[in-house]
Amino acid sequence: MAGSGKFFVGGNWKCNGTKESISKLVSDLNSAKLEPDVDVVVAPPFVYIDMVKNSLTDRIDISAQNSWIGKGGAFTGEISVEQLNDIGCKWVILGHSERRHVIGEDDQFIGKKAAYALSQGVKVIACIGELLQEREAGKTFDVCFQQMKAFADAVPSWDDVVVAYEPVWAIGTGKVATPLQAQEVHVAVRDWLKKNVSPEVASKTRIIYGGILFLTKTLSIC
Repeated sequence: MAGSGKFFVGGNWKCNGTKESISKLVSDLNSAKLEPDVDVVVAPPFVYIDMVKNSLTDRIDISAQNSWIGKGGAFTGEISVEQLNDIGCKWVILGHSERRHVIGEDDQFIGKKAAYALSQGVKVIACIGELLQEREAGKTFDVCFQQMKAFADAVPSWDDVVVAYEPVWAIGTGKVATPLQAQEVHVAVRDWLKKNVSPEVASKTRIIYGGILFLTKTLSIC
């Protein structure tokens, strides 16, 4: 595996779950055998973060699914990074395709969110990915590199950033990416980091795949 020494596995629960179903899920996670060389993170809906934090093993970190771009205040419906810190939330997912394409967040807005979260000590899962029409038009790398540039222009350091590639066309559509499709983007993104940030950052940054893979053989995703 290229990148830092530990593998990374994250579970985004999105807008799903009830107290009953989440209690069952937490119980299953608490009894699971987890390998020591893997960082495991779960991202419950905001209203259940405190419940999960108070009942989940410390072996698994908690992530929020989003955060506000700056310090809290008169921003109805938003959650500040300071509030995430207050309840012991160590990670936040930023730039998820549903935030980009359903809510309408643009690349620069997401980059600034990431910079602010990092400035407050919250680690970032930075999401990138292309639409189906963009892949069919041969623009996969262009789109992913543009999204990466917005993060690179804003974040002061990549030490606490994990990059998550998830093609938008493989979310809830029944279509799945092949290992080759995922790996070719991972290789291209790592090369982009090497050329546009630094070889050290390219070597250390973990790049994961978000979503379902069509597995035809054993695959190690870095």
